[in-house]
Amino acid sequence: MSPRVVALGLLLVAVALTACGGASDAARVRAWNVAAPYLPPPDPAALAQRAPAATPAPARPADPQTTASSTGAPSDAQVAADLREAFGGHAGTDVDRAAIDADGLAIIPTTAPRRLVALMQAANDVARKPYVYGGGHGRNPGEIWTDSAYDCSGSVSYALAAAGYLDGPLVSGALATWGDPGPGRWVTIYANGGHAFMVVAGLRFDTSGRQITGTRWQSADARSYAGFSVRHPPGL
Repeated sequence: MSPRVVALGLLLVAVALTACGGASDAARVRAWNVAAPYLPPPDPAALAQRAPAATPAPARPADPQTTASSTGAPSDAQVAADLREAFGGHAGTDVDRAAIDADGLAIIPTTAPRRLVALMQAANDVARKPYVYGGGHGRNPGEIWTDSAYDCSGSVSYALAAAGYLDGPLVSGALATWGDPGPGRWVTIYANGGHAFMVVAGLRFDTSGRQITGTRWQSADARSYAGFSVRHPPGL
């Protein structure tokens, strides 16, 4: 092989190495230094399938009664309108009402004071437990009165104790004279010598309905209130 051919071959190899980045740092391909987690770019094909953005509707003239303040906070009129939409037109009343979830437990209103939250959480603890006469009253003096089943006054007493109102369970007749007379702002107890229940944030907590719905939480208007003493916890 002639020297001219050898020289030409070496020149071609050098050019090839330079083109692949093998002979020059300036031409070397470097990986992107991307901090984890690395999210790949969107698929161009998927982007092409997206519908074009809708043309925005022309803005309506601002209502001076509902326009937000300069601080960005909604006006009183706007808040009232939002509450009417969320609570079916009963703004100012239903915001304090509890609801029953799919598990038969009470959804505590966001406006509930601290003692009411404790009372309702305890009522939820026993809402689905079975009914047993004498349940929740303790079988021996000094025994802790949490139980696997509760009667009417035992379940009411358990909730009241969790809110700091009782040191132990009361029977129905004792609940008929306990607390302050008349209905309460949040909690009203209905009791006589044979039965006790209470209405809490618009819901009835009553063991007599548990065998039908599986929970002590019931609609407040689903029974008669005649023949019961009406009392409430002080402050609630």
